[in-house]
Amino acid sequence: MSVEITEHTLKTDRHTTGYLAAGPADGPLLFFVHGWPELSISWRHQIPVFAGMGFRVIAPDMRGYGRSATYDRLDAFGQREAVADMIELQDHLGGPDSSAIWVGHDWGAPVVWNVASHHPDRCRAVAGLCVPYALLDRGFDGLLELVNRDIYPEDQYPVGQWDYMLYYEENFERACEVMGANAYNTVRALFRKGDPAGAGKPSATAGIRAGGGWLGGVDEFPELPIDLDVVSEADLRTYAASLDRNGFFGPNAWYRNHEANETYGDEVVNGGRLDMPVLFLHARYDYTCETVESRLAEPMRATCPNLTEHVVDSGHWMAQQCPTEVNRHLADWLFRVVGV
Repeated sequence: MSVEITEHTLKTDRHTTGYLAAGPADGPLLFFVHGWPELSISWRHQIPVFAGMGFRVIAPDMRGYGRSATYDRLDAFGQREAVADMIELQDHLGGPDSSAIWVGHDWGAPVVWNVASHHPDRCRAVAGLCVPYALLDRGFDGLLELVNRDIYPEDQYPVGQWDYMLYYEENFERACEVMGANAYNTVRALFRKGDPAGAGKPSATAGIRAGGGWLGGVDEFPELPIDLDVVSEADLRTYAASLDRNGFFGPNAWYRNHEANETYGDEVVNGGRLDMPVLFLHARYDYTCETVESRLAEPMRATCPNLTEHVVDSGHWMAQQCPTEVNRHLADWLFRVVGV
């Protein structure tokens, strides 16, 4: 049975959100929230599967992306605003008393973690891919405290694998310029599966500033072979068209709000404890947000008493590279632990 996926737009006085929807209108709300530099289509392998199971599946374009509004102010891309977008969307779809299941990846993970920690009454259950709870949703300093110094000696890598985030702080216009010079080549280079040979070695993101920028300071990304294990040519064209239209200012500005995000993180309820069912999927070959061997998941384990964890043999783009395994873990958790 085929599942119809439809495009919708919610316009409020403060923001416009474009989103995909599928599944029965009266099904349990299930949100899939993408990260950088993606789109709602990043969940193309999940939307029809879970809609077919009876969920009302919603995949928004986050602010700065796709058919959603973008802005020319850095402070428009903090977590407080992104969470407000999602609550507005949930109000529109399910009403102000509705509770939903939230799944997020990359920068979408901090968004769903913040929905859960600031609005637990709106969150029936929450799942994160690659980026654990109580980490990026709380600002930048917590990342540094958990750097694996066996791989990143402090004298050589003072901020570990998070060096690329400081590149955005120091060279924001340059970063946007290089990525936007040829958006198609940029996404073609970025969307690649993880390499098992990288285990135990510094991530490329640890040397961005020392190298003068991405890929050693190039003026635009080169045309690398497509990794068809992650994306198709059509997928890349869709990503690139959106980034050509909206630019990289919005997507990259998500990295420029660490202090504001830390302040927002201080406003969590229940001391930040998440009592609802929580699922986290580790990506074994994601060497930037490396959670399998490092301590990055420790804060999450200390604050989530109903936590389920699985390791997926994937790179960072888990939902696109290993959709069958991701869907299996999500479905098992939803029906066995969440009890939908």
